[in-house]
Amino acid sequence: MFKRKKKSLSEYSMGELVMFRFRKNKLAMFGVFLLAAVFLAVLLAPVLSSYDNVVQMHVKDRFTSPNGSYIFGTDEFGRDLFARVLYGGRISLLASFAIIGIALVMGALIGGAAGYFGGRVDSVLMRVVDMLMAVPSTLLAMAIITALGNGVWKLVVALAVSQIARFSRIVRSAVLTLRNVEFIEAAQCYGCSSLRIIVKHILPNGIGPIIVSATLNLGQTILSISSMGYLGLGVASPTPEWGTIISENKANIQAYPYLGLIPGICIALTVMAVNFIGDGLRDAFDPRTKN
Repeated sequence: MFKRKKKSLSEYSMGELVMFRFRKNKLAMFGVFLLAAVFLAVLLAPVLSSYDNVVQMHVKDRFTSPNGSYIFGTDEFGRDLFARVLYGGRISLLASFAIIGIALVMGALIGGAAGYFGGRVDSVLMRVVDMLMAVPSTLLAMAIITALGNGVWKLVVALAVSQIARFSRIVRSAVLTLRNVEFIEAAQCYGCSSLRIIVKHILPNGIGPIIVSATLNLGQTILSISSMGYLGLGVASPTPEWGTIISENKANIQAYPYLGLIPGICIALTVMAVNFIGDGLRDAFDPRTKN
């Protein structure tokens, strides 16, 4: 049998080099496994615990410490904290991915158009972005939620709008760097449309900073969702969400610390995993930034 010849680094594609560097980062790989474990747990929530345990009250078992029957204990209404944390993680994680996805798509459209066309289009779009960036993102999200009301999708819309400006700036910077290179001019000579050039040629070649920014913002988004829930501006009780769970039990946390520690640890571990992945991607796309 012939042994397959190993490729030299010069023979690897950009994507293969990025994955090679990423896999070498131990913290990043730890973040991947940790985030995968959290995702697996929340996706298997119906298998691990019935949704009835989320809302069903057992008054006689209220404030039960973690034990064999109640893995994470119960709250003041006797509801199973394990079930509430599992199903609350679904909202926290899936909503955060939806927020980043919406903000990234809208930001790519605005930033791509501004950077590629330039001139008056750039001036008008960037002034709109400047107005959005003039208001702190958390304050802007709180104002939108107050206007729309509570609800998961209203929270998603509010936080997505507050992050569009950030992604628009990043995409515009990537487009400005690439719009005058030779292969873009060749595509223009072949008669490619502006939309095709932006989507097929510019964005794929400038995707590195965009992916890194999206990953790092994902952790901040999870914290924002939890913060809104804690303040009563996000998901309304009794629907479980990590921040809402802490808010519901804040009066009893001093006497029963597990009511705040368990959802708080879930938030901290998830955000830490996302940040490890983001740092690993940043170093993989640009090894010069590694300390």
